[in-house]
Amino acid sequence: MATPKYAVADQPVAPTELVLTLSDGTLVKRRVPRMRACGEKNVKEKLCAGHLKRWHGFGDEVKKAFGQDAEIYRCEKCRTLYLPNLEEEPRTGTLSW
Repeated sequence: MATPKYAVADQPVAPTELVLTLSDGTLVKRRVPRMRACGEKNVKEKLCAGHLKRWHGFGDEVKKAFGQDAEIYRCEKCRTLYLPNLEEEPRTGTLSW
């Protein structure tokens, strides 16, 4: 049987896993399957819900921890970094028209 392209939707979603905290306090987390918006909560427990966008401008600390060509996503509001989910296919290809 072929492996499903996406995670099964009938299972409860686990919270995002904290992978690393950078020296400047930036959190690096692992995305849950099909995650498109940030799940961080502020001190008042309000959900950030910022859009996760592919990020290429990461610094030396991130390059050292995850590699030069790492697939990194960053929340557009709170700047939390996310690594791709291990269950999903990488999205490292470029689109061509």
